[in-house]
Amino acid sequence: MSRNAAVSRVGNEQALAVYQELRARPDASFDEVADRLELSADERERCREELASLGLTAPQDPSEPATPDDSADGSSAPAPGGCPARTVVDPDVALLRLLRRERDRLQERLAATSRAHTALEALAGPFLRAGAVPRSEVEVEIVTDPQRVLRELTELTRSVRTAVHVMHTGSVRREDMTAELERDRSRAARGVRVRAMYSRRVGTVPEMTQHLADRAALGVELRLSPVVPMNMVLADENFALLPTDPHDPDSPTILARGPGLVRSYLALYEYCWQAAARYGEEPGEGGGDGLSDQQRAALHMLASGIKDEQIARSLGVSLRTVSRLLSEVMQELGAASRFEAGVKAARLGLLDGEGLEQGA
Repeated sequence: MSRNAAVSRVGNEQALAVYQELRARPDASFDEVADRLELSADERERCREELASLGLTAPQDPSEPATPDDSADGSSAPAPGGCPARTVVDPDVALLRLLRRERDRLQERLAATSRAHTALEALAGPFLRAGAVPRSEVEVEIVTDPQRVLRELTELTRSVRTAVHVMHTGSVRREDMTAELERDRSRAARGVRVRAMYSRRVGTVPEMTQHLADRAALGVELRLSPVVPMNMVLADENFALLPTDPHDPDSPTILARGPGLVRSYLALYEYCWQAAARYGEEPGEGGGDGLSDQQRAALHMLASGIKDEQIARSLGVSLRTVSRLLSEVMQELGAASRFEAGVKAARLGLLDGEGLEQGA
């Protein structure tokens, strides 16, 4: 190759020329090839660094003889003058090594995230109850009087500023429907956002069908879910009403105030909201990925690093059901592992959704 041709190559072109020459002449060293191409000292160093960073050259194992036949990745080239010998690596092998390193880094980051999540759980459990946050920030009260609960809901309607988030495990009693619609009108008049989530089975009840239509006409955002874990009312990230026993709607009510607790309840609500279908949509409509609502919810929580036990609590199912759901997700996505399922779901846009809506 002439000097003019070598000088005309810059950057990647020079590195490519060196790499091609090394592969064509397996008995030549890097410096011999650089001399042949008439590269300057700066050019050859830049090429050396670029090929090494791409994994197209690698240090030769000193215990192995520097012969082309001894390397499974390519041909080896001895380096003179004390420079470490480098082995020329085939492009497909270099690509696989880069992908493997990136996969290892991702797994390390996921492991670090899991460790951090475990530490946060520990802090938010006994340490929080022991007084890790000021007592004045969180207030919890057990209310046994149903009339007191109604008064709190009425007061909430007058005082709420930004948003109300509601869960219903079943149908609303006929005598409560009118009061609920009146609350909706009052909130809508003040620009308060209202979200309400119901169990999908209420859609088969004629009275509830009309009630949902009336609420939607007032601007309430409605979603239906195959699984609603409990009755719940949240407001302004500062107020929460929920039962002491999620399986017994008539159990005493927990009245909680303060963002230290309410934000945790709101996080649970958001997960359920993401898994629910918009009012008026058929189950599974708009997904296009073959996943059921439960499978999609489990996939979102899996990708967020949540453990199986927490997924089971959020969905109101057993650990065995969670394992089955995740196995079905892996089969649907053609993934051999949960990690691969998360990567494929992200690549397909299945985790994009609408994000976590804060309602503030």
